[in-house]
Amino acid sequence: MNPLMPSPDRDTRPIAAPPARRLALYGGSFDPVHLGHLLVAQAALEELSLDRLVFIPAAQSPFKPGSEPAPPAARLRWLRLALAGRPEFEVEDLEVRRGGVSYTIDTVRHFAACAPASELFWLIGADHVPTLPRWRDAEALAALVTFVVIPRPGCPETVLPPAYRLQTLRGWPLAVSSSELRERIRTGRTVAHLVPWAVAEAIATERTYL
Repeated sequence: MNPLMPSPDRDTRPIAAPPARRLALYGGSFDPVHLGHLLVAQAALEELSLDRLVFIPAAQSPFKPGSEPAPPAARLRWLRLALAGRPEFEVEDLEVRRGGVSYTIDTVRHFAACAPASELFWLIGADHVPTLPRWRDAEALAALVTFVVIPRPGCPETVLPPAYRLQTLRGWPLAVSSSELRERIRTGRTVAHLVPWAVAEAIATERTYL
């Protein structure tokens, strides 16, 4: 059993196994997961000396209230295909099971309760950094995590109040987005060079975006 998974009837039960000491949480729609996501995860793993990194697909992103992402079961399956053979990466379906709009503070509180000895990091795109003070329970969130900023082309550095701990990834920039991938699929263009081959094969077989 994954020691970070909640019990069936209680999400905040202390975990029995030793918790990850440096734990990064990577939230997003992952609609679909692509090589840019994987490069970001690898950069975070190395640059932050992480013990574990958890991918957390959202049920519904608060940043995209009018969008209808691919079915959660498909997005979870693609993530697991993409991360096969990488035990340092995990997929958590907490937000999908919770349903509704996925708020970061709810997820972070869950992990803070389940792994109280861990240092928590939250990966965030540079384009979202200026909005942080408006996030739900922003002050509580700032006290619980260090935000790891994923650089975006054309996004200037944002200065936030001292309560927000920010660290920027160097990483390997790959200018690709899930929305661009969905458009390529809808228009019959290949994504084989932009997503893991197993994910490309699954999307083609399931015809998710057609």
